[in-house]
Amino acid sequence: MDSKELTIAKQVFSTEIAGLKKIRDNLGTSFLAIITLILNCQGKIILIGMGKSGHVARKIAATMSSLGSCAISLHPGECMHGDLGMIQKQDLIILISYSGESEEIIRIIPNIRMIGSTIIGITSNKNSTVAQKVDVVQIFEDVHEACHLGLAPTTSTTIAMVYGDALAVTVSILKGFDKKDFGLLHPAGSLGKRLTIRAVDLMHAVPTQQILHMDSFLSDALMVMIESGMEIITISDEKEKIIGIIDEKTIKSALISGIDIYSQTVSCYIRKFPIFMDVSAMAIDALTIMNENDLTSIPIVNEERVIGIIKKTDILKVGICQ
Repeated sequence: MDSKELTIAKQVFSTEIAGLKKIRDNLGTSFLAIITLILNCQGKIILIGMGKSGHVARKIAATMSSLGSCAISLHPGECMHGDLGMIQKQDLIILISYSGESEEIIRIIPNIRMIGSTIIGITSNKNSTVAQKVDVVQIFEDVHEACHLGLAPTTSTTIAMVYGDALAVTVSILKGFDKKDFGLLHPAGSLGKRLTIRAVDLMHAVPTQQILHMDSFLSDALMVMIESGMEIITISDEKEKIIGIIDEKTIKSALISGIDIYSQTVSCYIRKFPIFMDVSAMAIDALTIMNENDLTSIPIVNEERVIGIIKKTDILKVGICQ
């Protein structure tokens, strides 16, 4: 049996879930009209709310911007003191007010009208001033707050945020916004780095003299490793096209086994399978190949010719991980 605390908590969940289901099942012409306005917007999408609705406005604006629709939020009080200057005719205004009678919201509507922007309203009161004064309105009818007093914005704010998510995601999909676009807007995040940082961006250039051939000796490979600080050496054919690599572990194993590295060529120790990355590959792909082949470095090639080496440590250092 649940404790009193769990019973209360579960009731909050149930009330808010019921509210969401009701709005979901009644989505229709207003939602479609708003989607059309957002898709056709030539300026910014500006969300304005007061109190808890202001927090919701900021969250929706952040989500829209994250998914490819330029959006900001404004405080209605600050709008009365100069922030209306941020609004232009081509902008789309979304006013969020549960009651539809928030004084701070109502006072700025005439000024927005004079600027010439299209106005959308989101409210729970179809007879409110906001509902009557905007161009398109979304009504959330018969919302039951999860608050035990039925007063604190709980279900209503949850509905508004999910509705905002629905707008943002729908528009993003219709615009063809993809992972590459997402990465462009999130360069500091791990996902953004995975999507934007190429292997070539992190590679260490390899001079011609550090590229060996099949008749090179193991001792030559060891010297190049020591001089370059690299853990792999690339082997190319007579046309300078990559054949494979020889790694640090192989050299160590040869030394331990007593092989004469001054007379033994690298030809018998090359890892010939395709373990190199094309110049166009992403850093995350290089990391995947290294992990799959137990390597700490991998060559970068352009038209089968080695141009550099990328190290696992350099990939991890910039915050890219699997």
